Amino acid sequence: MSMNETESAGGIVLNSRGEVALVKNGPTFWGFPKGHVDPGEKVLEAATREITEETGLRSLVYIKDLGSYKRMGGRDMAESKHIHMFLFTTDEESLAPIDPNNPEARWVPRDKVGEVLTNGKDKAFYESVEHELNRTTRAA
Repeated sequence: MSMNETESAGGIVLNSRGEVALVKNGPTFWGFPKGHVDPGEKVLEAATREITEETGLRSLVYIKDLGSYKRMGGRDMAESKHIHMFLFTTDEESLAPIDPNNPEARWVPRDKVGEVLTNGKDKAFYESVEHELNRTTRAA
């Protein structure tokens, strides 16, 4: 059986209080707003689209590329995902997901994000870029 490899894009979105937007996917999975890159779509465009679909946030300010990482995912965890992540800020406070597959989103204090994230690779990625978030909130 060959593994399905996909490209995904998403972001870490900070509000004015320095909280991070996380989304619920499925009954128990919490992660960053992200999703598949459509054919012909640039990864930054895909990240912005996915964040808007999964959080309802439309006023996103791009800060920087945070890099990428790979992990397993999909409904049966048989999908190898190459996830491109970007840092955004927003002045919006209300989260209202548009995507019916991600019906819930919430703001999480930065020091609690690791406790809420379900996937270990997502947690490790967050820990690896946390200093960038600190730099961004100090500059705001």
